[in-house]
Amino acid sequence: MVLKFDEVYHQDCLVGLRQLEAKSVDLVFADPPFNIGYEYDVYEDKLEAEKYLDWSREWTREVVRVLKPEGTFWLAMGDEFAAELKLIVQREHRLTCRNWVVWYYTFGVHCQNKFTRSHTHLFYFVKNPRRFTFNADAIRVPSARQLVYADRRANPRGRIPDDTWILRPQDLSEGFSPEEDTWYFPRVCGTFHERAGWHSCQMPERLLARIISACSRPGELVLDPFAGSGTTLAVAKKLGRRFLGFEISEEYVKRIRQRLARISHGDLLEGSAEPLRSVPGSGKALGASPGTPRRSSAARKKHHIPQLPGFE
Repeated sequence: MVLKFDEVYHQDCLVGLRQLEAKSVDLVFADPPFNIGYEYDVYEDKLEAEKYLDWSREWTREVVRVLKPEGTFWLAMGDEFAAELKLIVQREHRLTCRNWVVWYYTFGVHCQNKFTRSHTHLFYFVKNPRRFTFNADAIRVPSARQLVYADRRANPRGRIPDDTWILRPQDLSEGFSPEEDTWYFPRVCGTFHERAGWHSCQMPERLLARIISACSRPGELVLDPFAGSGTTLAVAKKLGRRFLGFEISEEYVKRIRQRLARISHGDLLEGSAEPLRSVPGSGKALGASPGTPRRSSAARKKHHIPQLPGFE
């Protein structure tokens, strides 16, 4: 079977990857099952740990094979197997990890007897640590020199994102800026306009746009081995990249094709370009903008918001 670009195929990712020529893909974004018992329609997400890791070795090996020598691989992974997958790709497949990014989101997954899950790990790997695509100008953000100090020495193009972390963007609205490697994008929840309505693990378009814009060029090939809701392919199409996806659910493939048929190159991305603007402030003392009403003690109790020391 000859695979055509700009298409999603109803195939197991291993079957699909093995049909691709070696060194033919510019960028891979993979958001595989996390092996946490999630209820997919045709996949059992609760394998024995060693079986899951063996399967992960197999498909990531194929990803490395199809990547071009200057290619890039982004891997999304949950806490349970993040460390193991990072070591497999680095030590066994010999890719270089340039960043371990944390995607922080609101509307986290409620957990009993432990902290609510509100992040996903995003590993940024390259095949050649000296030759790879990174379009810095596509993701630059204003620097503190520009915004705060009006310093003439500031680079007028802005700065490249760097790293830090913070508890919650609601609690420090000016401290969770887009130039950091803890990225804030809200999950695509059921009430969001962006939600496709048939896949509950949908990635935000703005998150994929940052990755695709930085690590590929127009006309290059973006591959998603676990197409899911089709967000990677949709964003690649909007940004003028070629795309290819594999998905084992026949129903998901049908829906993805419908989604792709509705969009064109150059269409606007879904979601807010500045997601913090949509986050409600939690009080002036916590960095909220002037005029934002503070929550009363009664409101905190109603919404199960803990009172932090020194913030009453």
